[in-house]
Amino acid sequence: MEFNIPEVLAEVTAAHDHYEAALMRNDVDVLNELFWTNDLTLRYGIDENLYGHDAIAEFRAARDLSDVVRTTGPVIVTTYGHDYGTANLEFYRESMGDGTGRQSQSWVRMREGWRIVAAHVSVIRK
Repeated sequence: MEFNIPEVLAEVTAAHDHYEAALMRNDVDVLNELFWTNDLTLRYGIDENLYGHDAIAEFRAARDLSDVVRTTGPVIVTTYGHDYGTANLEFYRESMGDGTGRQSQSWVRMREGWRIVAAHVSVIRK
């Protein structure tokens, strides 16, 4: 298996960056589009476990917008072959104090493009 094939790495990085920009704008349509539309999709959040695209979309629709903006730290994107990649980053919000957020995404190339099939968000409290 090949890792970080340059063109695949660029594609997953662009998909991740598109997601991050949509997150900062709270562009729910784009966020929902970038998650695989399937009951097998999951997102483990800070205070919620979401199983299936519908549950993730419902969470997005009800999200508190007062604490959307964040600053990101290191972003690590790794690809495995031509059709799978991961994106991991650290993030910080004023409301977290000195806590550090972590986000992990698993991306798979689907017919419709790159989609998140699993995501995890957590916070380390100091």
